This record gives sequence, structure tokens and C-alpha cells, in this order.
Amino acid sequence: MRTITLINGDGIGPEISDAVVKIIDASGLKIDWEVQSAGADVMEQEGDPLPDRVSESVKKNKIALKAPVTTPVGKGFRSVNVRLRKELDLYANLRPCKSLPNVKTRFENVDLAVVRENTEDLYAGIERQVDNSTAESIKVITRSASERICKFAFDYAIKNNRKEVCAVTKANIMKLSDGLFLDSFRNVAKLYPEIKQREILVDNLCMQLVQNPNQFDVLVLPNLYGDIVSDLCAGLIGGLGVAQGANIGDNCAVFEPVHGSAPDIKGQNKANPTALLLSAIEMLGYIGETSYAKRIETALFKTFEQQKFTCDLGGNLSTTEFTDAVIKNLRT
Repeated sequence: MRTITLINGDGIGPEISDAVVKIIDASGLKIDWEVQSAGADVMEQEGDPLPDRVSESVKKNKIALKAPVTTPVGKGFRSVNVRLRKELDLYANLRPCKSLPNVKTRFENVDLAVVRENTEDLYAGIERQVDNSTAESIKVITRSASERICKFAFDYAIKNNRKEVCAVTKANIMKLSDGLFLDSFRNVAKLYPEIKQREILVDNLCMQLVQNPNQFDVLVLPNLYGDIVSDLCAGLIGGLGVAQGANIGDNCAVFEPVHGSAPDIKGQNKANPTALLLSAIEMLGYIGETSYAKRIETALFKTFEQQKFTCDLGGNLSTTEFTDAVIKNLRT
């Protein structure tokens, strides 16, 4: 039996975590879940939203499934997500974006992947208050991190039968920082002659995505652009409620949904567990449990084909009703 860390988050995190664990258990796959709590509630209890025990559990088990954790806006503690990625050197943020059955969107057959560098750029958090009227943030781009994420993107393309990797920058303006990322991409691309390479400016990319997303395959981006573009791509397939994600390093990986903790609907049995479930499906494939991953995915898609949705997708099912519907399809 495999032991996997389960970070059940806060807000709606515990509700959707329970739903996903219930679905995986119903598949017959035996997992020993090592539950770890983190976030705002833990901050109040332990004085740290990300106690050492959490990262130590992930280091030990190598794999974690993580529900959303609240990040205060403009004040309070630093993002737990960012801290965890830095502490575990989870340098690759992978966000596949694929159209789902019967989920109404402006586009059909979207199937692309966003590969976001996870450890530097403006997310390095190097800031200072120059004076009362001026604050300064420093953007850090290094060749080592840029080449590492570009290599990850090309390796992902090969493993998943993708045809093209597109580098996204603003190198026409930030000629040194984004220029370094772009140069790193070009150097890595030479090692993968079987994969097409493409370059695009981030503003043009955003326009192209909302006109014709089907032209893109794998996108590789520095941290900030990757964060913004991945949410845009989530909108192409139905919103954050169906957007999966993974943070992957050389030694361990954390799988999590893109959406936040939605404290406004905490405890109301309204939350959509789909994004966390898709992240779990990706996790199962990652650890080699491909047959279970496929069975659960098939059951989820069948539920959508039956037009059984939670309220965020226009349906009327509660979290538990949706979970039960997926389990019923898993067993038939």
C-alpha cells in the first residue's frame, strides 16, 4: 500500500478532499493517506501556516495531494503554496487544460498544457519600500532555472506525444530577464529536433488564446506569466472549478487544483471537487496507477455526459451528490 501525503487545506479544502478520497477508495485502490493540515487555521493554532511537519511528510512520501489553502491579500502571512514549492524545489508547475464533456465553453476540443517555472521571477518575493510613495519588486531570472523548466516542457511533450513547445515572454521590453529565458529556451530546443519550437510575446498569446486556443500545444513560461495565462486557459475549459495542476520537482511532486479556498462557501456542501479529482487522476498516472486513473476519469466524464453538475457549472448537485454520482458510474 502506497503512503501519500494529503494536505487538506482550509476553506472548502477539507470538503473536496473528503470527496476525492471517497472516490479513490471506491475505485478499489488502497492508499494510506497521511493527512496534514496547513493554512489560516493552523496559523492560529501553531503560529505558522506551513509547519515543518508538512514539508517533511512530503519529502518522506515523495507524493502529495493538496487542497487549496487561503493566501491573505496585501497583508498577513506569505503564500503557503509559494513556500511549499520553494522548500521542496518544485520547480515545474504543470497545468493541463482539456475540454470536458458537456461543460459549456466558447471553444471545443481545447487540449493544451501550461508549463510554468515555479521558483523565481517576481515570485522570489524580493521587495522593498523605497519611500512612502514607492515600492520596488525585483524580477529574478536565471539561466539554470530557465533551462530546467524548458527541458521539463520538451520532455513532457515527448512523453505525451505533443508536437510543439512555445516559449512565452515579453523579451521585446525586458530584454535582459525575459531575453535570458528566451535564450535558454532556444538552447534547450536544439536538443529536441523532433519537437517544433515556437516563440510568442505574452500579450499576443493572450489575444490568440481567446481567438483560437486550438493552435497551441505546450506553453512554457516564466513564473508570473505562467500564473496569469494558466488561469486564462482555465477559462477556456469551464473555469477554475475544473482546472487541475501539479508542482513537480526532481525528488517529489504535489498535485493540487488551480482554484482557491473559497471561504465564502465553506461548509455549505456546494464546492465542486472536479479540479482536485482531476489533479488526483494526474497524480495516479504519475505514480504508475494508470488503470485506476483511467477508470476514475471515465467515471467522471460519464457523470458530465449525464449532465450532472455542481452549481458552478450550471447544475444543482451538492458536493456529496456529485461525489455519489461519480462513484455510481465508477461501479457500473
